[in-house]
Amino acid sequence: MLRVSYSDAAGAQRWCLCGRLAGAWVDELRSFWRHVRERAPSARAIVDLKDVTYIDEAGERLLAEMQNEGTEFVAAGVENKHLLARILENGKPPQRCR
Repeated sequence: MLRVSYSDAAGAQRWCLCGRLAGAWVDELRSFWRHVRERAPSARAIVDLKDVTYIDEAGERLLAEMQNEGTEFVAAGVENKHLLARILENGKPPQRCR
């Protein structure tokens, strides 16, 4: 389950995510993201991941897409901070060990 809270104020769009960024929720977020960004493409975008408990590979790809569009992220926890650092460093999600 993923809960998305969205607010739009003073030229900035802010998304607060809570739960699992995985499975069908990734496509739902991507669809909502595109819809909102089309309305105000020059607005500052901030995505808060402090309450995200799990991110699958599709979620990582979506975060990389968002980052490539200039999104700023807020994160907590070692794993999410490490993932974001890798995305910011390479512009794409890190390779997972299989």
